[in-house]
Amino acid sequence: MKRRQLIGYAGAGLVGTVLTTLKSEFPADAQSSSLSVRWLGHTCFLFTGGGVKVLVNPFRTIGCTAKYRPPKVEADLVLISSQLLDEGAVDGLPGNPKLIYEAGVYEFKGIKIQGFSIDHDRKGGKQFGMNTAWSWKQEGISILHLGGAAAPISFEQKILMGRPDVALIPVGGSAKAYTPQEAKQAIQILNPKLVIPTHYRTAAADTATCDLSPVDEFLTVMQGTTVRRGENDTINITPGTLPESSVIQTLSYKF
Repeated sequence: MKRRQLIGYAGAGLVGTVLTTLKSEFPADAQSSSLSVRWLGHTCFLFTGGGVKVLVNPFRTIGCTAKYRPPKVEADLVLISSQLLDEGAVDGLPGNPKLIYEAGVYEFKGIKIQGFSIDHDRKGGKQFGMNTAWSWKQEGISILHLGGAAAPISFEQKILMGRPDVALIPVGGSAKAYTPQEAKQAIQILNPKLVIPTHYRTAAADTATCDLSPVDEFLTVMQGTTVRRGENDTINITPGTLPESSVIQTLSYKF
């Protein structure tokens, strides 16, 4: 796979219209050497560890994300899964983070990042284009963020992705991401240690335009799997706190 240059963020504006080139099991006060995972709404998360802050999928507040706060937080690196408004809006981000938005292999401050291209719909990408799933290791934790994947994970992708410690998987359905049953199939293929569901309906949704299902529909499909319901928007993880078999970890957004 071709190694590409990192694309610098320099007031890039909205990606979809401007970019033409390139109480939890993991307490929030865990030791500083842990990986901090903070949910900012929808598929947007901030990963902090090893002196690096990685922000994934900042969004514009519209539709299913209408009542979330804009995720304008400081980061060193920003990864986006597509140029859609709900996972590719980088306008107004503070500082001057680096931005990656294409599948490929990259290195940033000693972290190897790999992006995998997966259809963003069930029509071979003809409706919403391609989604990029991101894989990297931070603070000894292997992370896989599937973004808005809608197509099954191929055998070749499974080999390259390996078994992630933490997998962030869309579960709310719609035309551009996994349904609860499709999410279950992805979990069976990847066998991650910790599953964090994303891309589902919350109190942030504009009820007239959001077609996502709530996370409880996914949890019903996953009956028999241990579920940990977090009381906060942040968890801290170390390799030693990871379960051996798949556990679902939900986070709470404070509106």
